[in-house]
Amino acid sequence: MARATRAVLLDALGTLVRLDPPAPRLRVELRRSGVEVDAGAAERAFAAEIAYYVEHHTEGRDERSLDELRDRCAAVLLDALAIPELVLPVVRDAMLASIAFEAYPDAAAALEELGSHGLRLIAASNWDCSLPRVLDGAGLGGLLDGVVSSAMVGARKPDRALFEAALALAGCSADEAVHVGDSLENDVRGARAAGIRAVLVDRTGGARNAAGVPVVSGLGELPSLI
Repeated sequence: MARATRAVLLDALGTLVRLDPPAPRLRVELRRSGVEVDAGAAERAFAAEIAYYVEHHTEGRDERSLDELRDRCAAVLLDALAIPELVLPVVRDAMLASIAFEAYPDAAAALEELGSHGLRLIAASNWDCSLPRVLDGAGLGGLLDGVVSSAMVGARKPDRALFEAALALAGCSADEAVHVGDSLENDVRGARAAGIRAVLVDRTGGARNAAGVPVVSGLGELPSLI
């Protein structure tokens, strides 16, 4: 007999929050410094920065190392822009001002409903140590019982170490939890390898009934599955 669910673990990006397109914001920020960047160049430069960040985000373990990581990300962005008059401090400030996250419209209500049933809610995501602040800024931090990121743990999903850290924070066993996320590899397969049931969030509708696990198009459908 399956044990009752006591906790819901939730991915962040693509599940709880979304990234406002950063390239247009970068153009605005650099324009304030007197530098014009065309749309294609801004897109390519930010794509290079994001790729670097994804590969190195676990190095942002604390405020000092996160600051160093941001310097390196800005250097990648600067190199990709290849504009001689730009300097690193200006690009770093513009980069940070261009990165903004907001909660999906269905996130807060779903968390409130799940919490009203006594479930422990833990954000578990591949992110640097700033994840708690990001979720607070998106208005979701107060609806969660805890936050764990890959940088805090030193291992990224699908590694089971991140799931085990989230379970420890939730105070429950793997068979008492459900993990919710938008990645088949990181969230679904990672959770299953850790012995946790999984729900796939597919906001585009392309993966519905294709993953062999429950699939929801938004978090509003989640409470009925738990």
